[in-house]
Amino acid sequence: MPQHKSCEKRMRTATKARERNRRDRARCRTVEKRVTQAADAAVAVTKLSEAFSVLDRMADRGILHPRTAARRKARLARAANSLNS
Repeated sequence: MPQHKSCEKRMRTATKARERNRRDRARCRTVEKRVTQAADAAVAVTKLSEAFSVLDRMADRGILHPRTAARRKARLARAANSLNS
């Protein structure tokens, strides 16, 4: 256990940040699955815009690196476009 007040606070903030990051990363995975598991193209397109929004938000907050978010968005768009053809 921490011996100093500042260490106690760091422990609390680290716990909060870890939980927040876990929740946000889980949200990213969920929206990505919704796009890839969509049965038809119309559903995939609506889920794709939701996924783009979530991924951009996570990149802005620093949960994901911006290039990682861009790469995931490109892969999701490719998967959604494959349903159209």
